[in-house]
Amino acid sequence: MKNRQVTMEIGSLLGKIRSLVIASRKAVARNIDTIQVLTNFGIGRVIVEHEQAGKRRAEYGQKVLHELSARLSKEFGRGFSEDNLSHMRKFYITYSKERQISQTLSAKLPFQVKRRAVTDVLNKSETLSRKSVTPGYAQAMHAKFTLSWSHYVFLMSINNQAERNFYEIEAKEQNWPLRELKRQFNSGLYERLSLSRDKKEVKKLSKKGQIIEKPEDMLKSPYVLEFLGLDERAAYSESDLESAIIDKIEQFLLELGKGFLFEARQKRFTFDEDHFYVDLVFYNRLLHCYVLIDLKIGKLTHQTLGQMQMYVNYFDRYVKRPDENPSIGIILCRKKNDALVKITLPKGNNIHASEYQLYLPSKEELKRKLIEWSR
Repeated sequence: MKNRQVTMEIGSLLGKIRSLVIASRKAVARNIDTIQVLTNFGIGRVIVEHEQAGKRRAEYGQKVLHELSARLSKEFGRGFSEDNLSHMRKFYITYSKERQISQTLSAKLPFQVKRRAVTDVLNKSETLSRKSVTPGYAQAMHAKFTLSWSHYVFLMSINNQAERNFYEIEAKEQNWPLRELKRQFNSGLYERLSLSRDKKEVKKLSKKGQIIEKPEDMLKSPYVLEFLGLDERAAYSESDLESAIIDKIEQFLLELGKGFLFEARQKRFTFDEDHFYVDLVFYNRLLHCYVLIDLKIGKLTHQTLGQMQMYVNYFDRYVKRPDENPSIGIILCRKKNDALVKITLPKGNNIHASEYQLYLPSKEELKRKLIEWSR
């Protein structure tokens, strides 16, 4: 008995220590990323201010980057290619302008740049690489830069500032790795969310990211399910679609958006001795409500809408608690019919029909639709 108690105590102690070690390693990794980003921002600043000292010719700037790359790479190894130095330069120009860092934080920078030759630029770059960033600068900049350098290199390829701000906010809040950031960008998340909002709400996307306050905030047009691996042209059933979603439930939750928790598939309930099955049941912790999803590969019909209304009514009357909000029903279909939805369902209902597609959409097409919508 004593041995069992000791084993349990050691197990508890081990769990606590393991949590501390994991948290510590994550913190170290984040700090390394932050210092790298701050360092690259500082190097970009050195280069830009050197160029602004009077040497504005493009060929001169390229020569500087070439020489810097060769000498820094020889001394410090990887990370100082001409392309990367060019990214650092662009990083400083982009973010110092957008966030007015040069005006608000210039006094806290770890060095000041005067008029100097290429050798002086190299010396200051070396100093910045070897010395830690001053505490005041690091503290002020930490709130500005919270992603890895690879994230920022990708974000700088997004020309639209509002779109770039949106993806930066979402990558930070959702803790997206670079692969997921690219996937969300390639799927046109910003455009898909924008197309389901009014103009006032679109402006909020670039300032606050996706805020979930009401059912309409979580809707997208369309939902992109390319990660399921289903062939667009091949025959598949609703059961095949459901099984593919369950197999890729983590990716599906990311596509659904913020706050979703998976509860069940083919959730059965009985009413008047008849059995009914809801394809997928989720709970959204931000909206504090159940979200029921019905999958349809065929044409959207009024019978399908009526069936979902019955599902939602059942959950509201027999499943949800008094302190929870009304349930939401989403019919994922290949082709929706807005006119049919409006004439079938009563005003103010919580039933929504959204299209899905099995391939990445054309960002150009989504942008064109967004421009047409905003006129």
